[in-house]
Amino acid sequence: MSHPASRVLAMLELLQMHHVRTGVQLAADLGVDERTVRRYAATLAELGVPVVASRGRHGGYRLAPGYKLPPLMLTDDEAVAVALGLAAADQMGLTTAAPATSSALAKIQRVLPTALADRLAGVLDNLGFTQRRRDDPARPATDTLLGLGAAARTRHRVRLAYRSWRGEDSERDLDPYGLVFHAGHWYTVGHDHRSGEIRTFRIDRVVRVAALAEVFAVPDGFDPVGHVVRSLSRVPYAWEVEVLLATDLASARARVPPSVAELSSAGTGVLLRCRAERLDGMAPLLAGLGFSFTILRPEELRIEMIDYADRLVGWARSAAVRPDRG
Repeated sequence: MSHPASRVLAMLELLQMHHVRTGVQLAADLGVDERTVRRYAATLAELGVPVVASRGRHGGYRLAPGYKLPPLMLTDDEAVAVALGLAAADQMGLTTAAPATSSALAKIQRVLPTALADRLAGVLDNLGFTQRRRDDPARPATDTLLGLGAAARTRHRVRLAYRSWRGEDSERDLDPYGLVFHAGHWYTVGHDHRSGEIRTFRIDRVVRVAALAEVFAVPDGFDPVGHVVRSLSRVPYAWEVEVLLATDLASARARVPPSVAELSSAGTGVLLRCRAERLDGMAPLLAGLGFSFTILRPEELRIEMIDYADRLVGWARSAAVRPDRG
């Protein structure tokens, strides 16, 4: 930030972020002396930005009340970072119901310098994702997501109008402990005063949210992400799977994401718990981890594992057929 113009813009950003900033604070932020800060304030005033300077114990520099801030200014690197973030969020479903990502991306591309816009378009037009895009992601309303986020931040209870997956409507008071994005869906987790339990709710099924006056405290050490993963793992499936992995917890977590299974230390190994609708997918998953393991349950998984191993041996022993290059 050696160029004076960059420092002047940086001072404007600091005044936008802080109600009042003293000359000493601004000088330290910008790496200049207080005399230079006064000169920068005069420069901003000449550009039409009303910087007000006041003396005294609580004095300093601030923007005049009611001043309409100029449009957001981004460097090239910042603009590219925002554009790529929007593209990734749209792919993952990490957005709200309003089609804002495409319009925001279009706005950013319109104001970029032509050369940079063309280079960025080349990236976006040829960008592929290993994570498959959800065909019809259920996305929450923007106001609902923001309302729950504000309540979780200020620790205020909310009243939810909620519609279950069965289409049943209910109203309940909730202490929202946090927000979680998991497997293409938004969730909020907290103390549900209707059931008296900590519950998980899909935010796209929240019809209406209203902040209440009551405040709450989050239990010490509560992990919203872990709770959501555990609560979803208890959804009824055809098979309950428990496998003891011969490895440590850190190595297991590096191979098994939270969305797949719950992991916990068990003596000298790691206990893997999950639920599955079919067992034919569990066998290759376990084989691909690279750890020795002991199947605790179900017995049917042991049989599926043996069948899978036999198939692997058969494939490995099959004679290679070379393609005809003639």
